[in-house]
Amino acid sequence: MVEWVQGLLHVESHPTRLKYRYRINERTSMILLPPIPNLTVAGGEALVWGRRTYVMGIINVTPDSFSGDGLCGDLNAILRRAMEFQEAEADFIDVGAESTRPGHQSLDAADELERLLPALEALAGNIKIPISVDTYKASVARRALEAGATMINDVWGLKADPDIAGAAAEASVPLILMHNQKTTRYKDLLPDIFESLSESIQKALDAGMHQENIILDPGIGFGKTAEHNLEILQRLDEFQPISRPLLVGTSRKSTIGRILDRPPHQRLEGTAATVALAIAGGADIVRVHDVPEMVRVCRMSDSIVRGWRPAGWTE
Repeated sequence: MVEWVQGLLHVESHPTRLKYRYRINERTSMILLPPIPNLTVAGGEALVWGRRTYVMGIINVTPDSFSGDGLCGDLNAILRRAMEFQEAEADFIDVGAESTRPGHQSLDAADELERLLPALEALAGNIKIPISVDTYKASVARRALEAGATMINDVWGLKADPDIAGAAAEASVPLILMHNQKTTRYKDLLPDIFESLSESIQKALDAGMHQENIILDPGIGFGKTAEHNLEILQRLDEFQPISRPLLVGTSRKSTIGRILDRPPHQRLEGTAATVALAIAGGADIVRVHDVPEMVRVCRMSDSIVRGWRPAGWTE
């Protein structure tokens, strides 16, 4: 493991790197990473990695979401859900117009934008928290940023369209790089994921991305078997020395369904368990469908793992 971490961290010699890598929270022994500049989250709070876990609420503007929550074309429902998420103290909203469910039909950029742009335009004037766009196409990302998105979530980690990094760099916005692959074959699961993420980080830096704007996602449910997903969650703490914020998305995933034998809309408890354990493993952001419930799971978990306390707390 140490060998892989050292190999991955060589990207810090890049000219755009920060002058420091990380600090350690003496209370929790967790790595404290430099914040994304000028980014505020729930309640207008400045984002500070390590203070607490941040919650990203999922809004699918698709007709074929695996979780059955797609809101394709219904702008009132999209805005209503986003407002509900914001009121429930979500820190980000992630809007996607192309399903990533197994066997999904890929969209071309024009069709994706036809779904996405009206939703973003409706949200941008009404939502105060950052809006992420879930896309792997640079042309879509650029138009989405013009329409009000402030973050890009690339489920292919620059492997489908490397120019997404250029779009994010030009706009100086955060970029989420997820691990993904077309097969479920690995020589060695975590080292293979680290190597792939290292390549994605290097592509982002070469495109002019600043390191503090890069967020990583191990890609639960993407190019992985259920056993792989469980192993990643079990070993999530091994991602910490990469020294980038970590997003984990387990919400309603099929691994939970297989373990509990429940359809997507009955996977709340399984999602809660994976969110709590992801936080214990060092997750900085959790991407979820059930925002009010998962905010509460995060707060309770953070009070144990990160030493977070609510405002006005006294012994």
